[in-house]
Amino acid sequence: MRGLVVRETTGPGAVALVDDLPEPAGAHAWADGERLLVEVRAAAVSFPDLLQSRGAYQHGMPVPYVTGGEYAGVVIEAPVDSRFRPGDRVAGFCVWGAAAERVLAIPRYTVRIPEALSWAEGAAFFLNYATAWFTLHRAGFEDGESVLVHGAAGGVGTATLDLLRGRAKPAIAVVSSDEKEEVARACGADVVLRTDEAWSDLAREHAHGGVDVVVDPVGGDRFTDSLRALDVGGRLMVVGFAEGSIPEVKVNRLLLRNLSVVGVALDPWQQRFPGYGPDLIAGLEAAALDGSVRPYVGHRLPFAEGADALGILDRREAHGKVVIEL
Repeated sequence: MRGLVVRETTGPGAVALVDDLPEPAGAHAWADGERLLVEVRAAAVSFPDLLQSRGAYQHGMPVPYVTGGEYAGVVIEAPVDSRFRPGDRVAGFCVWGAAAERVLAIPRYTVRIPEALSWAEGAAFFLNYATAWFTLHRAGFEDGESVLVHGAAGGVGTATLDLLRGRAKPAIAVVSSDEKEEVARACGADVVLRTDEAWSDLAREHAHGGVDVVVDPVGGDRFTDSLRALDVGGRLMVVGFAEGSIPEVKVNRLLLRNLSVVGVALDPWQQRFPGYGPDLIAGLEAAALDGSVRPYVGHRLPFAEGADALGILDRREAHGKVVIEL
């Protein structure tokens, strides 16, 4: 089979298309011995894949390895007692190995998808929507609350806005360009603010005194202004650090206005509370089936040009999800 292989951890430029790889053997290392083999129709990359290419991801693989942490495709093999069957249309998170003709899946991170969801949309679905869903769960979000979303034209940002569509009052997006503003509005933002304006002050005005929840997959120097944007009792959700730098907080800011800074990391939560995983999967499958979500795919690359997928992320050009079509 063929796949996109990272040969050395020197960044996106080390990815190359190869014609011949061994067939996946056994089960995924995270699958507790359950062999779930999928024929890949589309694969997607995200920020962890970029980190892996530099050897900076905590779950990274030694080189050489196949890049791509998400996929959509058709089940080829499944355990007898599995909820999956050969021929099922599925999507999921596999950490690595997706950008190849076949991939070993992780059953607990795999969902069935309907015909109405294209392969590219399926590849863009699991990680972003699971992260956004869990973020809103950890935030204790209730319909009618105001939410500010950073990186609103990126993968997690667009998924969060999609899940908040018609529920947040208002859903406020923070972006850096006209093109990204169009993406955010298409995904459900009620208000769009720019990073080069006084977005923290403006967000408080639009939220009538302060925002209830801030979703931040970016990090960096906007962290303090995010705290300022919050209402009394507000929650700042730490989803990631796409900007690269990890901010610090002076805890007196939390004390004076009863603010909360909440980490968002799904895997350790599922390990500690295993009952949450099946509920999450059921919710994601139901949302896909009833058509209430529509993943935003900003970039579709043919397999022959897939080596540039990580480059698009590295150059900060990505809008929505970057997908490689097989």
